[in-house]
Amino acid sequence: MNPANTIFDAKRLIGRRFSDPSVQKDVKLWPFKVVSGPDDKPMITVTFKGEEKKFVAEEISSMILIKMKENAEAFLGSTVKKAVITVPANFNDSQRQATKNAGTIAGLNVLRIVVEPTAAAIAYGLDKKFDSSGRKSNVLIFDLGGGTFDVSLLTMENSMFTVKAIAGDTHLGGEDFDDRMVNHCVQEFKRKHRKDISDNPRALKRLRTSCKRAKRNLASATETNIAINCLYDGIDFDYEITRAKFEELNMDLFKKCFKHVEECLNEAKMDKNSIDDVVLVGGSTRIPKVQQMLKEYFNGKELCRSIHPDEAVASGAAIQAALLAGQGNAEVKGILLCDVTPLSLGVHVEGGVMSVIIPRNSAIPTKKEEQFMTCADNQSVALIQVFEGERARTMDNNLLGKFELTGIPPAPRGIPKITICFDVDANGILNVSAEDQTTGNKKNITIINDKGRLSTEEIERMLREAKLFKAEDEKHKRRVEAKNALENYVYSMRNKIKNDDNFAFNLTYSDKRKFENAIERANEWLGNNRDSGEDQFKNKMKELENICNPMIADMYSGGSGPKIDEVN
Repeated sequence: MNPANTIFDAKRLIGRRFSDPSVQKDVKLWPFKVVSGPDDKPMITVTFKGEEKKFVAEEISSMILIKMKENAEAFLGSTVKKAVITVPANFNDSQRQATKNAGTIAGLNVLRIVVEPTAAAIAYGLDKKFDSSGRKSNVLIFDLGGGTFDVSLLTMENSMFTVKAIAGDTHLGGEDFDDRMVNHCVQEFKRKHRKDISDNPRALKRLRTSCKRAKRNLASATETNIAINCLYDGIDFDYEITRAKFEELNMDLFKKCFKHVEECLNEAKMDKNSIDDVVLVGGSTRIPKVQQMLKEYFNGKELCRSIHPDEAVASGAAIQAALLAGQGNAEVKGILLCDVTPLSLGVHVEGGVMSVIIPRNSAIPTKKEEQFMTCADNQSVALIQVFEGERARTMDNNLLGKFELTGIPPAPRGIPKITICFDVDANGILNVSAEDQTTGNKKNITIINDKGRLSTEEIERMLREAKLFKAEDEKHKRRVEAKNALENYVYSMRNKIKNDDNFAFNLTYSDKRKFENAIERANEWLGNNRDSGEDQFKNKMKELENICNPMIADMYSGGSGPKIDEVN
């Protein structure tokens, strides 16, 4: 099932916030009203039987799923209770959860959430009957649909599909091309008749319908006519638009697609020449200019049009459903799919740094764990904060959720060990657990969609800023590491002089005072200079090491302390 291309395009709202700039941009052109609901959720306002009702995007999506369920039942002659639902590749955890919720509202048991280009790749692979020679094949899926754009790079070997990288934009597709045509026609009407129709929902709806029809006609013709009787105030609208004009209006959007293609290739560490096949998926790939630009980008490579662009994703989802249900022929049952995560996942650590546990584009399902230490003496509670994003600092990333691990036994900092485990299931939904290794005390959290989180613009901003500010992030990370190294050294030296009786006993009084004073001065300097640069922390570290290390080395080499007389 693919609940994507609907008249309301609920996919653009699902898991989003009303205050998102992209949502605000859309609602101005839609022929229905969208308002802000609880927790800044967008709500679609409709009039039903004379009464105004408000629905969140999940409810609209569930209505579409119910209709699709009824159609499937009418065709099959049996009840449908389970489903595989596809989503754009760049859907974050919040949007995937919201989509799964829509399926639940529709009375469906959602077996799996599959990303659209991967589903299309499954359909492509089955159509090709796989390569029985065992040769690896690198396939790029270019999925430009009505509301979203996805690009996915997969390696296929026999019946095994391994996703190497994904990229895309959940706010780029045929609807945006329609918007450009509608805006252009609104300006043309205003220029000719001195009347603005942008505030008339009925006129906009009729104009949008005609623009959609014109867009489809321009896929096979070089020019077409947009003719609407009595569009506004009894005035007819008659406008001839050429394919060249349509391409000019949307050229920046077409070019934007190829930035994501390049990003996907870079993430997979491949070049254009490594791609064996480029597969077209989605209705908007019928646009001649898109096909021309894609062919030129891949140095004249012929594009694969063997699978139906509108049906490929649904076909792939059906194959995945058959696989999960244990049905289908030997080819279907032999399929093995390895998908990836769209964003890096990690936790907040001392210094405001994000410690990545599962990097972006890691194969899923996956389970990874790392061990962390307490950062304060006698710490009894650890706050586990889970983030997604590509920046070094957590403040620049997106908080997914947080929980506390309590009951940690009092001990010096660094002694209690806490193991944090990230478990991403086949749907890309995250579970996080933390366990105190001393007591076995454990706490976990499933990242639940209680609020809309990342918009497409936020994901793009994260990736863009991760590149622009990579040097700054690395500098901050090195500074934090230098500060932590100095703090740990001061702490370990203080423990050595206080708790290592053998070491303290073998020091002379003056050396002991010198040792203790150096530690106290360094600790005091740390307290007053926590915002210093990396070089300052390193210089202070070197200064302290020059005092402490020779004493430690001398003691262990037998250079100080009481000595047994030499026998002649």
